[in-house]
Amino acid sequence: MSNTVKIYILAIVSFLVGTSEYIISGILDNISESLGITLAAAGQLITIFSLVYAIFTPVLMALTSGMNRRKLMLYSLGVFIIGNILAFVLPGYGLFIVSRIIMALGAGMVVVTALTIAEKIAPKGKQGSAIATVVMGFTASLIIGVPFGRMTSDLLGWKAVFGGIALLGLLAMVVISLTIPKIQGDKPVSLTQQLALFKKPKVVLGLAITFFWLGGYSIAYTYLSPYLLNISGVSDKLLSGVLLIFGIASLVGSKFGGFSTDRWGVNFTLISGMTLHIIMLILFSLVTDSYVGVLIILILWSFAAWSSGPTQQYHLATIEPESSGVLLGLNQSMMQLAMAAGAAIGGIFVERVSLSSITWVGALGVAIAIVVTILASRATSKKILDDYNVVNQ
Repeated sequence: MSNTVKIYILAIVSFLVGTSEYIISGILDNISESLGITLAAAGQLITIFSLVYAIFTPVLMALTSGMNRRKLMLYSLGVFIIGNILAFVLPGYGLFIVSRIIMALGAGMVVVTALTIAEKIAPKGKQGSAIATVVMGFTASLIIGVPFGRMTSDLLGWKAVFGGIALLGLLAMVVISLTIPKIQGDKPVSLTQQLALFKKPKVVLGLAITFFWLGGYSIAYTYLSPYLLNISGVSDKLLSGVLLIFGIASLVGSKFGGFSTDRWGVNFTLISGMTLHIIMLILFSLVTDSYVGVLIILILWSFAAWSSGPTQQYHLATIEPESSGVLLGLNQSMMQLAMAAGAAIGGIFVERVSLSSITWVGALGVAIAIVVTILASRATSKKILDDYNVVNQ
C-alpha cells in the first residue's frame, strides 16, 4: 500500500472525528427535544467538547510525545470510541456531557497524531500537501458528516449517529493497525516552551484573529439548524440538503482562500473574506421565508467564512517560521476555544435575547477580527521598517 493511500486513511479518520464534533449543530433541535433541555443548554455540548479539546490536547500530546505514533493513534481512537459508545447507550443530559468530555480527549490526540504521521510518511517535498489532505478530511465532516448525521438522526434517532461513529471508529482501528507503520515519537516540546510564544505581540495578534473570526462564526453556526427552521422558514424536509450545500460552499471557500492568499496576499484575503462574512450574517437575519434568498446567503456566508481558514494557517506559519509547528498546534487549540466561546455566547443570547440575535452578535465578533488583522499588519510593517533601518545604519 502506498503512503498516499495511508494519508487518505488518516484523512478519513480525521473526518470521523470532525463529524463527532460538528454534528451537534446539525441535530441540536433533536437533542433539545429528546432530552427536554433548552437550545442554549444543547449548544453547550459544543462548548464542553471544544474546551476539553483545546485545553487538554497540548497537555496530553506533551505527555505522550515520546510514544510510538501508531500506538498513540490506536490508544487515542480507543478513548474516542468509548466516548461515542457512552453517548449511544447512556441516558440523560448529564451523562451525555461526560461522554462528550471523553470523546474530546480522544479526538484532539487523534487529529494531532494523524497530522504528525502524515507529515512523517509523506514523500519529500510533499509534507505540506499531506497535512492539507488530513485537514481537508476534518473539514469534509462539515460537507458530508453533518448533513448525513442529520438524515440518520431523522431516520433512526440522534443517538444512532454516535453508535455509527463508534462502529466506524472500530473499523478504523483495525485498518490503522494493519497499514500504518511504527513511527518513533518526537523530541518533547514542553508547555513552557509553547506558552513562551505568547510573549510576542505578533503571535498574540495572530492567534487573536483566529479567536474572533471563528468565534463570530461559531456564535451563529452552533444554532444554525434551529435558526433555519424557526427564523429562516426552511422546512425540516429540506434541512439536510441545505446543510450539504452549506458544507460544499465551505470547501470551495477554503480552496479559494488558498488561491487568493498566493495571488493577492494574506491581508487582502482575510479582510475581504471577513467583510463578506459580516455582510452575509447581517443579511441572514433580514431575509426570511425565501428559500432561494436564504440559500444564496448561506452559500456566500460559508464561502466567505472558510476562505479565511487556509489564509490564517499560512499567516501563523510565516510570522514565526522557526516555531511554525508549535504555532499551528496552538492555533488548533485557539480554534477550539473560539468554537467553545462562540457556542457559549450564542447560548446566552438565544436564552436571554432571541434566536434571531445571534447573527448580529456573530457579525460583531468577525468585525473585531478585522480590526485585529489591521493592527497585526501595521505591527508587521513597522517591524520590517525597523529591521530595514537597522541594517542600513
